Amino acid sequence: MIRKLARAGQPWPARTIPAPDRPGDPCGAGSRTPGVVMSVTRDIEPGHHHELGGVTDTGRRPDTVPRKLFRDGNANFWNPDDVDLTQDEADFAALTPEERRLTCVLIASLMAAGESVLQDLQPLVAAIATEGRPHDDAYLTQLVFEEAKHAQALRAWFGALGMGDDLPRFIASRDRHRRILLEELSWTLYTLADDHSPAAQIRASVAHNHLVEGFFVLTCYTAWARICRNRGIFTGLQRIIGHIATDERRHVAWGTFTCRRHVAADDTNWAIVTERTQELLPLATDVLGEMLAPFGPGAPFEISTQELVGSALYEVGRRLGSIARARGRRVEEVDRDHAPMRLEHEIAAYTADPVGRDIRRTVVPIRHQL
Repeated sequence: MIRKLARAGQPWPARTIPAPDRPGDPCGAGSRTPGVVMSVTRDIEPGHHHELGGVTDTGRRPDTVPRKLFRDGNANFWNPDDVDLTQDEADFAALTPEERRLTCVLIASLMAAGESVLQDLQPLVAAIATEGRPHDDAYLTQLVFEEAKHAQALRAWFGALGMGDDLPRFIASRDRHRRILLEELSWTLYTLADDHSPAAQIRASVAHNHLVEGFFVLTCYTAWARICRNRGIFTGLQRIIGHIATDERRHVAWGTFTCRRHVAADDTNWAIVTERTQELLPLATDVLGEMLAPFGPGAPFEISTQELVGSALYEVGRRLGSIARARGRRVEEVDRDHAPMRLEHEIAAYTADPVGRDIRRTVVPIRHQL
């Protein structure tokens, strides 16, 4: 929501806004009670910064998690235009019709998720800016840039196959997919336009970083990369997926970190993390099942809903465990604890080749008292 200032330098007025009334969701996606009002004070405006971020103590400290994520992003910079896609067209032509169909459904779904997030991230960036955290500001700017690259790379891949204008039909009938992206994710992020509270940030982070990027996107990228590697196909797409997955794990690590610092600051925020996860987890699971349902039990490439859901739940459990371990700790300590990044490296190594491992048996129950 864009509002004009009466004159430069005047503070934003406190606003009392009603809880949203969404059809079929009387409690606002579980985040508010009907009729409850909240006072929102916007504390970012022209000429009223939180000092000059680069010269404050926070700006100088090099070991915060967002600062490390930003530096890692710079070190792992990649350009979609540098990826050679010539072999991918021949590989695609050699697939069976059902294999080609599943390939398009999967990659189109991932591209739709990335583009949806790209459109809706601005309120999150603005909300974090109100806290005077320059490293988070820098990293979120990089995150938005990376999402734009992901969309460019996947569109270029479809273009190399001559299918750039034929993508909507692969996701048009996916009701669960559209609901999590166009309703739950979009609404949760745009709530931040007027509500910058830790609770609103947690709900947005769980929806965006953990359920969309972590549960859905990373799970599918990991499984698809393994299929391509085992079949020896799509060398260009493999390279794209490798870059995107590395970026996405940084994005998810930031989400875990954000939840950790809010839980450390106020232990009641732990309940918000678990409640929002419980609200969205069934829908996220349905999205994976919905994607493979048209192919029946014998889906191409021997990919299964059970495999995808098992892997995704394992990752959710690990991240919830990391957030829970921030309870009772000092915020300054959590700010410098790189545990979320180490966790993503561990998950990537574990799920890249799960031969002989039953991931379902290692899932941390969502309701478990960690």
